[in-house]
Parts: sequence; C-alpha cells; structure tokens
Amino acid sequence: MSTQRPADSEKPVVETKSGLAVEMAGTDVIPESERKGKPSDLFMPWFAANVSVLGISWGAFVLGFGISFWQAVIASVIGIVASFLLVGLIAIAGKRGSAPTLVLSRAAFGYNGNRVSAVISWILTVGWETFLCVMATLAAATVMGALGFTNHTLAQIVALIVVVLAAGGAGVLGFDTLMKAQTWITWIAAVLTVVYLALVIPRIDLDVIMALPAGSATAVIGAFVMVLTGFGLGWVNAGADYSRYLPRSASTRGVVTWTTIGSALPCVALIIFGLLLVGSDADLGAALTADPIGALTTILPTWFLVPFALVAILGLIGGITMDIYSSGLSLLATGLPVTRPVATAIDGTIMTIGTVIIVFFSDSFFGAFQGFLITLGVGIAGWAGVMLADVLLRRKDYAEADLFTPRGVYGSVNWSAIGVLALATIVGWGFVVNTSATWLSWQGYFLGVVGGKEGDWAWANLGVLFALIIGFVGYLLLGRRRVAAQELSGSLVTPVSSSP
Repeated sequence: MSTQRPADSEKPVVETKSGLAVEMAGTDVIPESERKGKPSDLFMPWFAANVSVLGISWGAFVLGFGISFWQAVIASVIGIVASFLLVGLIAIAGKRGSAPTLVLSRAAFGYNGNRVSAVISWILTVGWETFLCVMATLAAATVMGALGFTNHTLAQIVALIVVVLAAGGAGVLGFDTLMKAQTWITWIAAVLTVVYLALVIPRIDLDVIMALPAGSATAVIGAFVMVLTGFGLGWVNAGADYSRYLPRSASTRGVVTWTTIGSALPCVALIIFGLLLVGSDADLGAALTADPIGALTTILPTWFLVPFALVAILGLIGGITMDIYSSGLSLLATGLPVTRPVATAIDGTIMTIGTVIIVFFSDSFFGAFQGFLITLGVGIAGWAGVMLADVLLRRKDYAEADLFTPRGVYGSVNWSAIGVLALATIVGWGFVVNTSATWLSWQGYFLGVVGGKEGDWAWANLGVLFALIIGFVGYLLLGRRRVAAQELSGSLVTPVSSSP
C-alpha cells in the first residue's frame, strides 16, 4: 500500500520579487534537509508572543480574589510556569514528527476524527488573534487620543491597518520571517517595557502592599486555576508548530525547557509588577479591569506615550503573528485544499472583519466574544489533555506517512479519544460561568456543588482545568494499549518520495 501526502510536491520556500521568502510548507512533514536550528532558538518567538503589557493587568485579576501579595505571587508564578510547561511538552511532538500540532494529533484522534480537533483549534485561534487585534487597535487609538489626536475613528482605522499589515504579513511569509520578526519584537519590546517599569516604580508603596490581608486557601487556589487556564492553555494547540523544524536529534529536554522559559519569563515578570502596582493603588486595579491598556497610560508622563504605544502594540503583534501562523495550519488540518499562505490570508481576512465589527459597530459584542472564547477554551483544554497523554505514552517517532491517510496505523477515527473529549467538554462547561454573554448563561450547571455561580470558585475557570484533567487521565487509561500496538506494528504505509 502506498500513498502520496498532500503538499509533498510543494516547494518549502519560494522567493518573491522583493527577495522575501514565502514558506510553502503546510501540513506536510518537514524533510530532513530543511530541519535546522537548536532548542534555544525557541526562546525568542515564545518570549515575543508573551511580552505584552496586558500581563500587568493580570495583577488586578489575581488580587481580585482577595488574597495577599505573597499569596498572589505564589499562585501566579506556579500557575504561569505550569501552564507553559504543558506547551513545552506538546512541543516534543513537533520534534518527533516535524509536522504541525493539529496534524500530529491525528495519531490520537485518527485521520478523520482529528477534523473535530482541527475545527475547534482553528476557531479558537482565529478568535484569540481577533481579540489581540482589537486590543492593539484600541491601545493605539487610546494613546493617539492622549496625545491630542481628536479624530478617534481615524486613529482606530490607522491602527488597524498597521496591525493587520505587520502581523498578517509576517504570518503569510511564514516560519523564517516569523522567527526574525519575533527576535526584533523581543528586543524592542523588552527594552521599552523595562523603561516603562522604571518610570512607574515610584508609584509602588511596599507598606500598602504588605498590609494586604491574606485570603483563604479557596481564594488562592481559585487565583492559581485562573492563571493556569488564562496563560499557557491558550497556546497548547500551537506548541509543536515552532519545534517542527528542529532536527530529530535535538534535545527533548531542551525543547521543553526553552519553550517554557521563553513563554513564562515575560509573563511572570509582568504579572508580579502588576501585583505591585495594583497592590499599591486599588483605584488603578479597578481601572485596569475596565480598560487594561488605557489605564496604564494614565500613570505615564506624556513624553513616553508614543514609546508606550510601541511596546503595547508590538507585544500584541507578537501574539497575533504566532496565532495567525498557527490558525492557518489548523485550517489546513481540517482538510481545506489550499496552500499555507492562502490559509493564513483567509484567517487574516476573518480577523480583520471581526475587528472592524467589534471596534466600529458593536458596543456589546466584546463580552459575548470573551464568553465565546472561554466556551471553546474548555474544548481545547480537553483536547490538550488527550494530546499530552498521547505524547507521554509514545516512545518512538511518528510514522510520518500514516498521518496522511485513514488507512494508516493511526486509523480513521479513534472513538475512545472522541468520547473522552466529549466528556471533558460537557463536564468543563458545567464549571464555567459567562455572565457577560447571556446566550451562554446555560453554562455553569455543576457550579452548585462548589458554591454556585456567585461563589468563590465561580470565576476560577474550574471547567477548563477539569476538562484538561479528564482529557489527560481518560486517554492515559484508554489509549495505552492502542499506542503500544501502533508502535509495535510500525507504519502501514509506504511513503512516496517527494517531488524535487
């Protein structure tokens, strides 16, 4: 039996007239000749994707649980590191299989069964890149207004065009451009963020901070769960997309370590600083909850507003670039017969339209949109649990050719994985609450066992955590024999050599 993988005949890179390299590799496995780099190369893109001043606003959310500063630090640091460790573990699959995350998950769900995962991942990733694009547009417009630019609508239009061209352009060009762009974003954003922090340090009052009363164990755990689900779990479906170019000989420990450190380091630094600021000024905390970017401009001297706009927008663009690249790969994994640049362009168009609707035509859509993202986040957490268990169960590299046919060793549909995902999602929806989205008010049907929709646990996103655990434990129990049998039998497909 033989099969030809889709996109095998595509050239991995083509040159444009401007000399820019456009990556053509889509869902196909990266050939050995194209694999390059070392695990430490993963630091820059993941750092750039997470060095956003929005991380400061999380200080308000964490202290909102009514806990002390040191309780908040412990909950935040452990939650952030643990969440991005999951991303690092998923990245192992990229090194082993040299294919995108949502292609490698076919090993767990089956070739056709994985289409469900791909659709969920695609919708969620497009949703997040739209969210970040909205925040970048509003941030730029806010700063321009503070500088005296009176035409607010024009400011938003200009900001939107700049963000879409920068992030969308890098996403369409592909991996090499993305890696270079993220390196520049990392250095520029890091330097400007340090300057920002230096400027607002005088507003920190250690006496006020240390006087914050300690909260209950329930409150601390609630804050931890919120942080765990709010950071790394939003990236797990992209974990392998950036490690797939690494040689198979690359250190597995290095892949996990550099992905985790690159992602977690900026988030930890920013959230701790946010805790210091919010702990010193309760009014700032309330303002951050309502307008994360705008509130941060109120404590700055006028001369730094433009650099602040640059650091805020660059940080958000870094996240958009990673999201839009991965969303294009997820779209391809659904089976859409287009090239990777076209898939990315489609996602960029959807992101742009969504941003226009939210920013210019809807005053009430934002809350509903956030509720929509949380709803999908439960499903992706269940998927992450299954995928993580599958990665940890495997001892060998993937049978590459079998990933591209329902007749291979991974089969068409793995109903046990689908069943575990369904159970995880149903339970998860029962433990989340979306009061800002009335059409999702039916969720939270299990919260009564932990105090109800107004209790201490209501805003902790317990449902996302439970979905992750159910997905992981369920597949660990049900998938062990299946994975062992797959690795014992080896590939059922004889790969056809790629076209030159």
